[in-house]
Amino acid sequence: MTDARDTIVAIATAPGAGGVGIVRLSGPRARAIAREVCAGKPLRPRLARHVRFVDADGATIDDGIALHFRAPASYTGEDVVELQAHGSRAVLQLLVQRCQALGARGARPGEFSERAFLSGKLDLAQAEAVADLIAAGDATAARAARRALDGEFSRRSDAIAAELLALRVHVEAAIDFADEPLDTLGGGPLRRRLDAAIDALDALLADAERGRKLRDGLHAVIVGPPNVGKSSLLNALAGSDRAIVTDIAGTTRDLLRETIRIDGVELTLVDTAGLRESGDVIEREGMRRARAELASADLALVVLDARAPDAGRAELQAAVAGVPTPLWLLNKSDLVEDAAPAAAAGLPVSARTGAGLDQLHERLRALWQGQAADAAGGAFTARGRHVDALRRAATELLAARQALATESLDLAAEALRAGHDALGEITGRVAPDDLLGHIFSSFCIGK
Repeated sequence: MTDARDTIVAIATAPGAGGVGIVRLSGPRARAIAREVCAGKPLRPRLARHVRFVDADGATIDDGIALHFRAPASYTGEDVVELQAHGSRAVLQLLVQRCQALGARGARPGEFSERAFLSGKLDLAQAEAVADLIAAGDATAARAARRALDGEFSRRSDAIAAELLALRVHVEAAIDFADEPLDTLGGGPLRRRLDAAIDALDALLADAERGRKLRDGLHAVIVGPPNVGKSSLLNALAGSDRAIVTDIAGTTRDLLRETIRIDGVELTLVDTAGLRESGDVIEREGMRRARAELASADLALVVLDARAPDAGRAELQAAVAGVPTPLWLLNKSDLVEDAAPAAAAGLPVSARTGAGLDQLHERLRALWQGQAADAAGGAFTARGRHVDALRRAATELLAARQALATESLDLAAEALRAGHDALGEITGRVAPDDLLGHIFSSFCIGK
């Protein structure tokens, strides 16, 4: 966690040369350090000043603009100074080294945003939206990230959390009157309020799912029986030998992830262990993980052997029953004299020769366009951890509804508490330190 006594420094602009580059300072000594760098020139809050940046001997490093933002009216809530120089990486590094010689510490990834969160300038969902806005690949994603940064996601989540807290207070008060029927203690309005909270949470979860797809692209899982060429297909789509391929059934034991772009479509491909009834302990664990991965998939690439297109089909239909979009593929079509008759059973492809991959690209692009159109209607960007927290909260609310139906008030109160805590993880109202460290470590250094 951040030591608020430190003054931190980092380059805040992207790597590479540019017309302007920014070095950012934040902390209690930011202004004093900047004044030394700026040849003793005083800095007034929110007033751009043209200065010379000098080294310890007074020699000019560069000239540029210095901007001071006084606490708490700054991004981090601390004193912040931005030194805007010419965008030479060498010049910016010299400025950072000069600031460090004067007592600043190099910032960790995401530490400026972490300090903004800890000082109450941003909640956790808003802080993550900063990173999403920086990484936005198109205007739709940028607008959605901006809405999340403006607090739309947080406000809706907090409103439901506040309602759950009020319901919990009501339920725990009713526990003190356990001899009275719940309906005499406002049970009817309590149940209706809980139903409304469940509906609001379901709507928020649907929007978060769309926001997650907008941010992450399609999550595609490759499944099929052993030795049908799933890993070969992953390698063909990735354009490199990412997965080990052999003729031995059961070679793939664990999940292998690869993020690729096909004609502008971003796909997170997950290669899985072949699904079958037999196998050793390690292979069975791989199959268990494969089925678990399908539970969160947007798309399943279901691979069968074109020489036996019905082998394992029934078992796979059951395995992918919950996946929104299963796409059936008949691999090794190059080993079949005429693959056309089997086309109704799936798209004939050959990972070895590349036959059918263009058609597969077209299918994937069409699926993504449909997903993107749906995601574009989302109000904000979201992450997988947000969706997971909302799902857990939804499960707890359904448990609370069941407990109220049987007037098990202790169980209802506990379920409402757990649901409230799950929602609190989204904004950081309830957040263990290891979660914060994981989130902010994914940010760029200067943010």
